[in-house]
Amino acid sequence: MSHEQIAVTVDVVIFALRDNDLQVLLVKRKYPPYEGLWAIPGGYVQADESLEDAAARELREETGIGVGELETGATVPYIEQLYTFGDPGRDPRGRVITIAYFALVPAPLVIQAGSDASDAEWKPVRPLPQMAFDHARIVQYALKRLRYKLEYSAVGFQLLPPVFTLSALQRAYETILGETLDKRNFRRRILQAQVIEQTGQYQTGEGRPAMLYRFREDAVAEVKARRLFP
Repeated sequence: MSHEQIAVTVDVVIFALRDNDLQVLLVKRKYPPYEGLWAIPGGYVQADESLEDAAARELREETGIGVGELETGATVPYIEQLYTFGDPGRDPRGRVITIAYFALVPAPLVIQAGSDASDAEWKPVRPLPQMAFDHARIVQYALKRLRYKLEYSAVGFQLLPPVFTLSALQRAYETILGETLDKRNFRRRILQAQVIEQTGQYQTGEGRPAMLYRFREDAVAEVKARRLFP
């Protein structure tokens, strides 16, 4: 039987909080199709590698970012598979199915464009620049997943530094959700969830010193059956 050849790719949506905004890492395409447009880091899966290995390799090749522990350098500490996008015609070169991942980093990483990208930059998710393929749709889907997980899990802490104030935590949640949260209710819910603990240290500066908190390592990552905030 004769079958049309189908290619498989991986794409990785990387979010970070920077400049008081939620931003995504994009690369500018160096070659056709869509030369000069922004895209998600990604590429073809090789015959001898897993999907996870392909995602890590493409990140490393296109941006200089690796997947692993932060202490080893420019790395991504949190990454998970997002969705499979396979609409016919999504790639003008032929039938291409992509497995998308989304990743979170606690601070903007030092990035560099790889061999098949002319530039790599952090861009605000609102609004996105004109993008190649269906990558704008993929970013929006990843944002929707992040917002959902933020409501029912502790995944948002992957975007924060090791210690933080409750005010900084609320600003991060509001930035991701794109809405204002009630201060009293937010603090009550986040403390009731028992996913953070006091460090015994304070952030000093202008105004009253603020208690510093950290994510509890022994806390349940997925806080199910209740929302972390109203």
